[in-house]
Formats: sequence, structure tokens, C-alpha cells
Amino acid sequence: MSDLIQKFAEKLRVLRGEKNISQDALSKLTDIDRSYIGRIDRGEVNISLDKLFKIAKALKCQPADLMPEIDLSND
Repeated sequence: MSDLIQKFAEKLRVLRGEKNISQDALSKLTDIDRSYIGRIDRGEVNISLDKLFKIAKALKCQPADLMPEIDLSND
């Protein structure tokens, strides 16, 4: 998968850890299947905006807090 998806997954894992929310708990809070949450966590899938906002709401953060930082100066 792309570097952006991997960086998103890493930020998600960090935020989940900081808030002490397991994959199972996140699944229940978002109504997203637990196995799919696992795939998101491992950077195996490119999620929709709908899922991004559900996850952000469950983690009580802004969607932007989950987004990876990118260097646009090299484009």
C-alpha cells in the first residue's frame, strides 16, 4: 500500500493507544467491522471519508488529526 496509507495507519494506532481504545472498542463505536478496523490499523485499505469521520468522532478528535503530514515542496 502507499506510504500515505501506512502513515495514516500509524497515526490511528498512536491515537487509539493514547485514548486506550482497542480495535474491538473502536469497531463498536464506529459500527465498522472489527476485522476491517484491523485492516485499517495495518494500512491494508484506503478508507472512505465516511469511515474517516466515524473514526475521528469515536476518538473525539478532528479528522485532520489522523491525516499524515506530507511535504508538498517536492512536487
